[in-house]
Amino acid sequence: MANSFTYTVQVKEYTYTEHVKEECGMARATKEQSEITGRRIRDVATALFAERGYTAVRLEEVAAAAQVTRGAVYHHYRNKQHLFEAVAAAAQQRVAAAVASAAEAVADPWDGLVAGCRAFLTASVDDTHRRILLVDAPAVMGWRTWRSQDAAASGHHLAEAVATLAAAGHLEVNSPEATATLLSGAMNEAVLRIAEAPDRDAALVETWPDLLRLLQCLRGPRTAPVRHG
Repeated sequence: MANSFTYTVQVKEYTYTEHVKEECGMARATKEQSEITGRRIRDVATALFAERGYTAVRLEEVAAAAQVTRGAVYHHYRNKQHLFEAVAAAAQQRVAAAVASAAEAVADPWDGLVAGCRAFLTASVDDTHRRILLVDAPAVMGWRTWRSQDAAASGHHLAEAVATLAAAGHLEVNSPEATATLLSGAMNEAVLRIAEAPDRDAALVETWPDLLRLLQCLRGPRTAPVRHG
């Protein structure tokens, strides 16, 4: 018989809650329980890295906050960098989920592209993601890994959207793949700039109209002009 319980990880303002199942009467950890522990360690590390940065966090602190031994941390993650890469990959997937949710919330495919791009900027510079993805990740993981994680997350959604819109005549481009790469590069540079700005909200407001103009230049004959604030 399975009992349900909830674990909550909180480090100051960062809180992660996950509902899981525990099999009663099991003498040893099951695969499911091992995965739960791995996620708890990752979530605790996410909160610590977001708050204090990669350099300031020690694995002993992660283990203590996750209520596991240091050996348990090493069982799931080879070292601190490996743990950080898992944290960054999960953060990239959360940003990608925000992009997909925004795009799917509107019926018009062009509006979906616009909404997804706006969501990418907003989610990337959110306090939960900014330090991890835009400050520490390029230096800790290197640009190649950083780009590959982005390409597998938000970049994947962008490439699919551009290809679909181009095929339907909503975008007038020579190469959908090249166009997606160019847009991805522009938006990644934009969020890196916003992340370093003294006033991130103002920098986001300042950046968005110019990105929207870039997108509008790609519109094909089947897309009616639409104004977006």
